Amino acid sequence: MTDETVHESSEKRSRRGIASYFRRLADALGRGEPVPADDEQTVTVDPPAETDLAVEIERADDTVSLDIQMEWPADAGEIDTDAQASLATFEVYEDSAEQWRWRLVHRNGNIIADGGEGYASKQKAKQGLESVKKNAPGAYVVDQTRDDEPETPAEGGSKATFELFEDSEGKPRWRLRHDNGDIIADCGQGYASKQKAKQGLRSVQKNARGAPVEDAE
Repeated sequence: MTDETVHESSEKRSRRGIASYFRRLADALGRGEPVPADDEQTVTVDPPAETDLAVEIERADDTVSLDIQMEWPADAGEIDTDAQASLATFEVYEDSAEQWRWRLVHRNGNIIADGGEGYASKQKAKQGLESVKKNAPGAYVVDQTRDDEPETPAEGGSKATFELFEDSEGKPRWRLRHDNGDIIADCGQGYASKQKAKQGLRSVQKNARGAPVEDAE
């Protein structure tokens, strides 16, 4: 059987951006789900429960490389080059006050995120959700419920940060705050536990970028 390159990409990323990429891979591996190879999550690979793992650090002239490789028999895992990019859909609609809004609806019917405010026009609402598409996948998570001082996120990877916090009723929530201070997405509800809130924001990270945009009634 001849060698075939199914997917290959190369780009310069910050340490934070690289960490976000590996975190997405690690989360999928830990859940036993297909692992997305690209940011759009349209190319996935589903490795078996056990694989060979090789790590190599090499220095050549003025360059250092770190290679991480997983290998398994071809018939033990599947590759999908046309994977469903998202399990959610952005819906744009006009509310009773004639303000334009968006919501991110999972295919199970749950609203997993919304804009948190009305916009003056449909165009502005779409600009808002496009910012979420761009920034949610690589956004750093800051836990504001901890007693110690929250860690300040490093530059790069995303222009927004997920903030975990407790509302006035003591329920865990999350919001996505842009570096300019604006809240660009909100969970819309309190969760029963911090773990559930984290699961909610991770669903947004996973599904926002590739979600189609539709007009809703």
